[in-house]
Amino acid sequence: MSHIPPETGKTAAPLIEVRSIDWVPENERRGKLWHQGPLWFLGNFQYFSIPIGFIGPSMGLSLGWTIVASVLGIAVGTVFMAFHASQGPTMGLPQLIQSRAQFGYRGVIVPLLATLFTYMAFNVADTVLLSEGLGSSFGWDPTLIAVLATVAGAGLAIFGHDWLHKAFRILLYISLPVMTILTIGVIAGAAGGTWDATQYGFSWQGFMAQFAACAAYNITYAPYVSDYSRYLPTNTSARSVIAAVFFGASSSAIWLIALGAWLTIALGATDGLAGLQTAGNTIFAPLGDAAALLSALALTATMGMNAYGGALTVLTTIDSVRPIKPKTTARVVTILVLALAWYLIASSINSGAVATVFSALTLMLYILVPWTATNLVDFFIVRKGHYAIADLFTPNGIYGAWGWRGLTAFGIGLLAEVPFMVLPTIGGWSYVGPAAAALGDVDIAWLIGLAVTSVAYLLMGRSLDLTAEETERRRSDEHLASKDPEGDHK
Repeated sequence: MSHIPPETGKTAAPLIEVRSIDWVPENERRGKLWHQGPLWFLGNFQYFSIPIGFIGPSMGLSLGWTIVASVLGIAVGTVFMAFHASQGPTMGLPQLIQSRAQFGYRGVIVPLLATLFTYMAFNVADTVLLSEGLGSSFGWDPTLIAVLATVAGAGLAIFGHDWLHKAFRILLYISLPVMTILTIGVIAGAAGGTWDATQYGFSWQGFMAQFAACAAYNITYAPYVSDYSRYLPTNTSARSVIAAVFFGASSSAIWLIALGAWLTIALGATDGLAGLQTAGNTIFAPLGDAAALLSALALTATMGMNAYGGALTVLTTIDSVRPIKPKTTARVVTILVLALAWYLIASSINSGAVATVFSALTLMLYILVPWTATNLVDFFIVRKGHYAIADLFTPNGIYGAWGWRGLTAFGIGLLAEVPFMVLPTIGGWSYVGPAAAALGDVDIAWLIGLAVTSVAYLLMGRSLDLTAEETERRRSDEHLASKDPEGDHK
């Protein structure tokens, strides 16, 4: 894999992050591998994870089968996420900048727009969940909750990479003991709850819906997971990064999704936060109140993570149309604009928490799978991690303005999904593809998209002139190594 020669000395971390969509030189690689596990553990150790466990039971799936589907779905989705994380130390770039190698300097706008939708959909859904959950649990004003969550998430994103890592670790240290005690109480039967086993069983529709939602949950981290590993030293072991991210992101998600399934089946919870509060306070008060508040705070921190990635996506989009020198001010202004946008959209949504979560995850999965397949096949199979980083910042480089291979594979994969799609009701409109209808409304669209996109890009990638690219890569490495660490790396 390509390695940029290291520079000597380490710069001190600024209060507000200076870097944006530019390359991170070796002397600024102050990240630590062990930070990855806590970051991604808490990334899923929050309120959003709980109602994902409601999806299977809402279709009649039993607790046992819901947990099986969730474990399998999370495992599959996290594999893709973790492999993307390993690209951060190698490239020292935000994820979507790296995608210019597959889609071209300007062509990357296509997956950029899809990714921006993901960030916004998550923060809109998060705002709705927090407003409904805290309003239901504590009787607080939903509008005030939405405003405070938006301000806090945007503020954390503005301070940037290092502060996001710190905030996530602090929240994890506080919330882990509380959730552990609550979960032990549930397992021991101290949280109460009963259910009629005849109401729940097995169905392929419910199993695949739960499986797909769980796979989507961590696949949706893929477009920005390497944004948080790009400050790791270049020589960081790829296997270590993959393992840290996989176990961090998967274990917490499985934990809370399984707990969510129990809450809806045993307690009849329709809101994850209220269910968490009821179960905890039944064990002993104020355990439930503490668990609900900490889960809400963790979700607010995750909104900051989404806002940070969303800002990088917007700046990359602008840079792909008209090259810019990314400054701190541009990143801050972009975050504030995004925060206003997701708050206004969330304020206009009246759908319930489960519907909001399921609809958002389904759409994100359909859109992101063709991108993740293209990116991973290129990185690990076609180009094997060898990239000319300097050429990613110009439309005149070896990757060109429009990467027809990546764009074609993305389009083919997305079209292949359509007959197999099972879109949930959104604004009174829904869609079930003919192939999905023949399968009894079982949703396998994303699996079809994954396979078709991978094969398509692999076949088209055979026409690349990798020898010429290797020559340019060496030239790029020499160019970056000669640059002043604080200078322009374009």
